[in-house]
Amino acid sequence: MFTGIIQAVGKIREPEKLGDGVRLTIATPPEFHLENTKVGDSIAVNGACMTVIKVEGSSFQIDVSAESLSKTANLSTFGECNLEKAMRLGDTVDGHLVSGHVDGIGQVESMEPASESYRLVILAPMKLSQYLAYKGSVTVNGVSLTINSVEDTPVGARISINLIPHTLEATTLKHLKAQDFVNLEIDTLARYIERMLAVRNASGDSLF
Repeated sequence: MFTGIIQAVGKIREPEKLGDGVRLTIATPPEFHLENTKVGDSIAVNGACMTVIKVEGSSFQIDVSAESLSKTANLSTFGECNLEKAMRLGDTVDGHLVSGHVDGIGQVESMEPASESYRLVILAPMKLSQYLAYKGSVTVNGVSLTINSVEDTPVGARISINLIPHTLEATTLKHLKAQDFVNLEIDTLARYIERMLAVRNASGDSLF
């Protein structure tokens, strides 16, 4: 599990073909403290939970399967990436509970200044529409964010998000522009609510 609070921005280097997948080397800044990271640990890379297969100096390697590549964006090319290590017992949850399992790929419609902040508008795929709510949580490229508005369209849900200066400075979201693709993960609580309602409607019983 993760919190959606980005700990560092790394750089994807040396993508290496690995069957239908890819092996990535990710360079990290000193504050990411890789000396405490070991093979088998989980690190969220742009919101996707990945397993560390090698640690060397200030970089680590991960293998990204063909399945993961087909379900995510921005995991197989050079460039910056958002990094977060898995939570440990006793850690605070400053964002929200994030699984690191990308639910869908959204597309940026606009990224425009709004006073001292920026307003990010994303079109989420139709299958995620029912899980996105005003003032609810969503993870964008691994970053825990609050939804400011939701508009249902024939092709999906258009969500707007306010990005404060700190978020822009501490993550790769500052580089987003129209037409870019982003990894989206819905709030875990929404999954349980959907399941509870489905079972209740099927059985006719109520917990209340």
